[in-house]
Amino acid sequence: MANSANQKIKLLYVMEMLQQHSDEEHPLTAAAMIKRLEDEGIVAERKSIYRDIQTLQEFGMDIEKSEDQAGFYLASGNFELPELKLLVDAVVASKFITEKKSRELVAKIENLGNAYQKKHLHRQVVVSDRAKTINERIYYAIDEIYKCIDNNHMMSFQYAEWNEKKEQELRRDGKLYQVSPAFLLWDNEFYYLVAYDEEMKQIRHYRVDKIRSATELSENRSPEAAKIKKADYAGKRFSMFAGEPRTVSIRAPKTMVGVMIDRFGQDVTMRVDGDDIIVRVDVEVSSQFFGWITGLGGEVVVEGPGEVRTQYKEYLNKVIEKYEN
Repeated sequence: MANSANQKIKLLYVMEMLQQHSDEEHPLTAAAMIKRLEDEGIVAERKSIYRDIQTLQEFGMDIEKSEDQAGFYLASGNFELPELKLLVDAVVASKFITEKKSRELVAKIENLGNAYQKKHLHRQVVVSDRAKTINERIYYAIDEIYKCIDNNHMMSFQYAEWNEKKEQELRRDGKLYQVSPAFLLWDNEFYYLVAYDEEMKQIRHYRVDKIRSATELSENRSPEAAKIKKADYAGKRFSMFAGEPRTVSIRAPKTMVGVMIDRFGQDVTMRVDGDDIIVRVDVEVSSQFFGWITGLGGEVVVEGPGEVRTQYKEYLNKVIEKYEN
């Protein structure tokens, strides 16, 4: 005899079947759904299945008939396979996510898809061939940072750095940093906290995987934290190295238009000068900026201002000196 209690939740089983076991290539027929319901102790007939599907459609689920009109499938509402693959790739490629956490997150992402998508995703997963962080505490630090931002509170933490023994040790003998967090920024495969440092009275950034003992404070954040714009901050810095903010002109061959747009965006100020382009950008001048210029080859030149040209020459001379002895 059918379980009368289960009869009341038949509609939920039908919805779950469509979510977990159907897509355009794998429609479910009424007969297949009836068989699955029987396995759960629920007796159903074809007309009741059609009524359930109509109810779910009225509820808003995008259920469509297959081309041969024999079955039904959920056309949208779930993640598509390419979207899930993208999420898996992002997790696996992220250095700041530990190998253990990567496997846990990938398993959860697999559960966002249907049974057929899970098979493809599981075959795709390769975690152990990437250099991954070993710091599980990063997730708690991220959570604490977001709590501080949401509650408009300052935070304190200790900060670590690598030593010659390949060990992390606390900076400033473990003295607490007190900052007003502005936002988290992803750069060069690492998470950074961008914050206003109350002691130094300036904007600073900290790699989240090096933060220890992150704690929300009761004091409100400095108004200076709200003034920091994410887009401006990220676009002007190279590999998160701080430097003097300057407007710099760069001369490069026309063939490097794409390189300049990739780095500075489509709104970059650019004009044509013969076979070259002149790009005018706001950057923070640092050794990383000079290294980026050098890596583009000798045809790319810092045009101005004069002080930055001089700094770049000094940078190049120091590099050359290392090879003269």
